[in-house]
Amino acid sequence: MSPFAFLGVAAIHLAAAISPGQAFVLAVRTAAAEGFRPALGLALGFGLGAFVWAAAAILGLSLVLETLPLLFTAMKVAGGLFLVWLAVRMWRHAPDPLPVIDPDAAPRGLASAIRLGLLAMLANPKPAIFFGAVFVGLVPATALPWEKAVVLLNILWVEAAWYVVVARVFSLPRARAAYARLKTVLDRGLGVALGALGLRFAIP
Repeated sequence: MSPFAFLGVAAIHLAAAISPGQAFVLAVRTAAAEGFRPALGLALGFGLGAFVWAAAAILGLSLVLETLPLLFTAMKVAGGLFLVWLAVRMWRHAPDPLPVIDPDAAPRGLASAIRLGLLAMLANPKPAIFFGAVFVGLVPATALPWEKAVVLLNILWVEAAWYVVVARVFSLPRARAAYARLKTVLDRGLGVALGALGLRFAIP
C-alpha cells in the first residue's frame, strides 16, 4: 500500500467520525455530566467499536451484510432498540442533578464507560458497509497482513482521538457549568436525538 492509501483511509474515516451521530451525542452528554475520565473511556470504546467493524469489513462481513439483507436488517433493529433504551434512560434521568466529580474516582467506572462506548458503536452495523466501500477503493486485495493491521490501528486511534478531543472540550468547568444550568432541557433534547437515531435504525 502507498502512503496515500493509508492517509486516504484515515482522512475519510476522520471525516465520518466528525459528522454528528449517536456517538457524538453520548460523548457530549457523558463529558459534560460525568467529567473527562468517563468520557475518555467512552472514546476508547468508540475506537474499539470502529476497529471491530473495520476488521469485519476486511474479513468480508460487509459483503455478507450486502448479500443477506435480512441479517443486516436484524442487526440494525437490535442496535436501534439499544439506542432507544439509552435515550429513554437519558430522558428519565434528565432532572437528576449532576454528580459531584471526585478527581480520584469517576462517577462511572472506566471499564463501564469503555463497554458503553463499544456497545453504542456496535449498535449500528452501517460502519461495516462504510469501511467495506472505503477499503475496496483504497486497500488492495494484495495488501499484506501488516498493512491491513496498520489500517485497522489507524482507524482505532483516529476514532478514539476525535472523541478524546470532544471529551476534553465538554468536560471543562465552564462547559460543565453551562450544561448544569440547562441539564434537564439538554438531556431530554439529546435523548430525543438519540432516540430518533435509534428509531431510524430500528424501523426498516
